[in-house]
Amino acid sequence: MYTFESRVRYTELNHYKAIMDPSSIINYFQDCSTFQSEDLNLGLAYLEKKKRVWLLASWNLHILNQVSLGDEITVGTWPYAFKGFYGYRNFIMKDRHQRVMAVADSIWVFMDIENNRPTKVPEDNLGYMLEPPYPMEHMDRKISIPDNLEEQPSFPVVKSNIDSYNHVNNGQYIKMAEAYLPDDFIVTKMRVEYKKQAVLGDIIYPKVSRIDNKYCIVLDSVNSKPYAIVEFS
Repeated sequence: MYTFESRVRYTELNHYKAIMDPSSIINYFQDCSTFQSEDLNLGLAYLEKKKRVWLLASWNLHILNQVSLGDEITVGTWPYAFKGFYGYRNFIMKDRHQRVMAVADSIWVFMDIENNRPTKVPEDNLGYMLEPPYPMEHMDRKISIPDNLEEQPSFPVVKSNIDSYNHVNNGQYIKMAEAYLPDDFIVTKMRVEYKKQAVLGDIIYPKVSRIDNKYCIVLDSVNSKPYAIVEFS
């Protein structure tokens, strides 16, 4: 497992309960996998040279214990499988007592950016060492869109949403979706399905559904083909 240590900052907390929201946890997880790739010389420069990129297809996040200001944390990640053009990766966050705070499963797609299509992961797994998957509840990466969606005011993609690949960063979609949760709604599970890449100037048309204790936020495009679907429970 690849790990790095950190301490929870005030800017990573939500405004209501002063706990870390899912988007901040996901940012830590994304940074961890990026650090691992960079340390293995398989990061941004390598991918650019090879005309390749990893695109995130889905998240399955479980928050087991809430993370608070000043907590000393260890963030870890490891790939557990490569199948065709898919990569499967787990993440974990622990406190200084080794208590598990959050775990996640994720699915990635290896893309040939010259031809703009998925391409098979090399047989050597690009040099990544595989480890057994984390024993967490399996969730389907496909999220069913409910019928009782309520349309919300649209908004444009701005520069602060964009990453180095010139499209909306994965964590930004989660941050957008969090805006539609009630202040007192404490997330313990989250799924995200990424469908389409949004770029600077695109208009997001959010649609929200609540069924029992579950919120589904569809971040839609003008032609009703979602950019991302986020489910909180």
